Amino acid sequence: MKQNWKPGNLLYPLPAIMLSCAEEGGKPNIITLAWAGTVCSEPPMVSVSIRKERFSHDIVKNSGEFVINLVPAALCRAMDFCGVRSGRDMDKFEALGLHAEKAPDLKAAPLIRECPVNIECRVETVLELGSHDMFVAKVLGVQVEESLLDEKGRLDLSRADLVVYSHGEYAHIGETIGSFGYSVKKRK
Repeated sequence: MKQNWKPGNLLYPLPAIMLSCAEEGGKPNIITLAWAGTVCSEPPMVSVSIRKERFSHDIVKNSGEFVINLVPAALCRAMDFCGVRSGRDMDKFEALGLHAEKAPDLKAAPLIRECPVNIECRVETVLELGSHDMFVAKVLGVQVEESLLDEKGRLDLSRADLVVYSHGEYAHIGETIGSFGYSVKKRK
């Protein structure tokens, strides 16, 4: 038996990210987002949705760039802090002891050094959708900690101990139970 609920966003879990942004000559900021995802493979594109009243909204809109920083469990508390405190009132990098580093492919938005994966993005389109604006962006570059690479040089994200968001809670990503196409591969 199933209950009939009112419409809502129950597409969980989602990646929990720290988005870093800045305007040229301005102070950098970090906002926590769960409304982020892949929208295209070629060219590589992502989307993030930000409430219009958030401090970072206008920074991203005006600068046209941002960095998606994937968050390991060790930074979960910092990530949560960045979602409940405003950059209007404080420098979150300083408050949390995080380091803003120059993103190689962007003018102003920094990457967060402590995050194991940084995805540099340039805004292509802004969709005004209601409570949030969706920023659709082209991926210009990706930085990955070498410790996440296996012996063949392939990315092993399980080594990053990344955090996901699910209905108000943060969790670890679970163990791998399959890989793309495993259901149709011939057994050895």
